[in-house]
Amino acid sequence: MASQTVVTTTDTVDLGPAAGLSCRECGERFALGPIFACEICFGPLEVAYDFPSGDPEGLRKQIENGPENIWRYAPLLPVPADVAGKPNLNPGWTKLVQADNLARELGVETGKLYVKDDSGNPTHSFKDRVVAQAIEAARAFGFTTLSCSSTGNLAGAVGAAAARAGFRSCVFIPHDLEQGKVVMAAVYGGELVGIEGNYDDVNRFCSELIGDPAGEGWGFVNVNLRPYYGEGSKTLAYEICEQLGWRIPDQIVIPIASGSQLTKIDKGLQELIKLGLVEDRPYKIFGAQAEGCSPVSVAFKAGHDVVRPQKPDTIAKSLAIGNPADGPYVLDICRRTGGAVEDVTDEQIVDAIKLLARTEGIFTETAGGTTLGVAKKLIEAGAIDPSLTTVVINTGDGLKTLDAVAPTAGMSAVIRPNLDSFREAGLA
Repeated sequence: MASQTVVTTTDTVDLGPAAGLSCRECGERFALGPIFACEICFGPLEVAYDFPSGDPEGLRKQIENGPENIWRYAPLLPVPADVAGKPNLNPGWTKLVQADNLARELGVETGKLYVKDDSGNPTHSFKDRVVAQAIEAARAFGFTTLSCSSTGNLAGAVGAAAARAGFRSCVFIPHDLEQGKVVMAAVYGGELVGIEGNYDDVNRFCSELIGDPAGEGWGFVNVNLRPYYGEGSKTLAYEICEQLGWRIPDQIVIPIASGSQLTKIDKGLQELIKLGLVEDRPYKIFGAQAEGCSPVSVAFKAGHDVVRPQKPDTIAKSLAIGNPADGPYVLDICRRTGGAVEDVTDEQIVDAIKLLARTEGIFTETAGGTTLGVAKKLIEAGAIDPSLTTVVINTGDGLKTLDAVAPTAGMSAVIRPNLDSFREAGLA
């Protein structure tokens, strides 16, 4: 494990209601700092809070009167009270689309199927949420360079957020990512470094860099800032419930890369229940993977508690993490809630991308195609109840993964500029 240096404590850091860090495995508590693993058992750390209590109605009104971005939930996040006034991309409050056309195609009851469309964020993916949280921790801990290991979307989100906040950025990606994601990450002016290997190789390199003098002053959003970074995904749960009238949906389908998004959405739902902001009621969480990188799905179906790493081979490159850090926790949550983890082929991913575009006018990237493809498969198998409220998470914009659909999406015809040619083409 890379060495960790706690450069500050709760006495000098203002991260709002965040009270410290807690180990998910043994419960050991640590002061707030740029650390990510327990010194006792090496388990992952997450943010622990001193939340407001006793007035859920007042808290609900405070949230509703807040800005239309993730900072409306600042009282529940590891950020200073004045976060909304700092240079930030202010992501969040994306659309929750009632997908009745899609519902009819899938045999779901009208008014029961929703798409949480996070392609509406500043760099067109949910990663803007997690980076917004991480950059506030980076400010608090005095970092000057923002970095990450990325499968594409995170690289762009870090580059954009760093540019806006005045940080230097240097991000690391697999060398063979989709060109759209490479360009989007590079355009913000930071350093973009390709690593010969897959995402797991990139992540191992970043862990080594943290422990080296060359990494001094660097905040890696998904490594030494990971406990804070992960909290950004909770805001998806907050928004979904608020947009449904402060109600938990019955079923949620979530893509799995590292698994952090799924675990943090569950954490967000549990926090809303504990705070009295929503009714405590059962819900099911379903995880979605591509068949070409499905270590969690394989473990779930086999009844295993341990996730065996795989070498990724799929068009869904943003989900191509063969050794997902939160895999075991995903298994626990899906089993606890009565959900499941399923996978789909690359062909099914493309079909789902086109289905969502054709029915709802939403062009999703391959991760969203994976999620919808799995939702369709689970509905057909009877695992998802078509009479209950279901939310499918779309994490990014299809313009980032054009190569996936380009072979099957093109012009209907090429005609001469006259009516006879138009009629000859059968378009009249």
